[in-house]
Amino acid sequence: MSVGIDKAAFYTSPYYLDLRTLAKARGVDPNKFTVGLGQQQMAVSPPDEDIVTLGANAAYQILLDEDIKSIDTLLFATETGIDQSKAAGILVHRLLKLSPRCRVVELKQACYSGTAALQMAMDQLRVNPSRKILLIASDIARYGLNTAGESSQGGGAVAMLLTANPRMIAIEPEAGFVTEDAWDFWRPNYRDEALVDGKYSCDLYLKILREAWQHYSEQSNRDYDAHQHFCFHIPIPRLAEKALQKLALINGKEKPVGKALDAACDATLEYSRTIGNCYTASLYLGLLSLLDNDNADLTNHRIGFYSYGSGCTAEFFSAVVQPSYRNVRCKAFHQQLLKRRRELTQQEYEYFYNFSYPRDGSSLSLPKSSTGRFRLASLNQHQRHYKTNEAPCVLQSVPVHQAS
Repeated sequence: MSVGIDKAAFYTSPYYLDLRTLAKARGVDPNKFTVGLGQQQMAVSPPDEDIVTLGANAAYQILLDEDIKSIDTLLFATETGIDQSKAAGILVHRLLKLSPRCRVVELKQACYSGTAALQMAMDQLRVNPSRKILLIASDIARYGLNTAGESSQGGGAVAMLLTANPRMIAIEPEAGFVTEDAWDFWRPNYRDEALVDGKYSCDLYLKILREAWQHYSEQSNRDYDAHQHFCFHIPIPRLAEKALQKLALINGKEKPVGKALDAACDATLEYSRTIGNCYTASLYLGLLSLLDNDNADLTNHRIGFYSYGSGCTAEFFSAVVQPSYRNVRCKAFHQQLLKRRRELTQQEYEYFYNFSYPRDGSSLSLPKSSTGRFRLASLNQHQRHYKTNEAPCVLQSVPVHQAS
């Protein structure tokens, strides 16, 4: 019996900022972003969009009535939590009208917690294969305006229905993992923006890759050539490319460059190049990008996954693509969502960024800017209130409220 991802979808903001626009505003060479980071655009969430609406909108695309009735666990992975106590998944549970006979919990360990949730769910399914588990990884990457990290923002969610005998990918039981106490990236409770030591974080990401791979190799007895594809955590696309080169060298292979590197990486990075960093969701956005954009038949191909969470914990594991994966893809939805997005001006981006929620419990009705089925409608007495749009359409064009 196999266990894994039966179906999955991502959702992201209908607004984006072109990094050439950001480069012009900051007085830097656009190549610093488009070439140096390998990034073209970044998603920008409007005020009425948060990790709850992103996650609920992603999950809505994959759930049928029978799934809603059968799901008995909702795992919500994020490092953009909206409450120190209440799990964001509780709010998603209500929006999706899941059964009250359902466990809900929020998991946190930087960008790694989506993988932690996945592996916990796999263990549960191996014991009880009749279950259905919904996993949502949802984040909004936020750094300070005019800081070094500003160009590597973004946001989005990936929702996965986890089952026995999955139709998309089967997760293999062997995994390699490692933890090391490090201050490469963190966000204290009193800050809205993360703190990061960029060079150290990138170096640590690559260092821990070697250790996680070695542990995985010991557990699985698989070598580099046993994998047809690799997906990496993608804080920026260029770092994922460096990770593949590093992994090849670790295994005594020739370092892929030029067309060889593009052939190995482009399909997995296509979505991230236009969405940006999704933290817990980024690894799985890479998976969906591969399944949607690689035109070859990937049936029975093995994918190696490297999941990294700053602070830090990392894991290397693998999965095998199932024969019916094309039947459960949301490729058309994903590509239409990206195609219909609206480009922001620098002024509009900074307006969205600087929009602040009340911290004294006062009431605020939010302007309607998001276009998904679910939106954050208001805040009152320190509580967030969500609505289901009467005529939801993720593809419509909505005017952006201008800064005064």
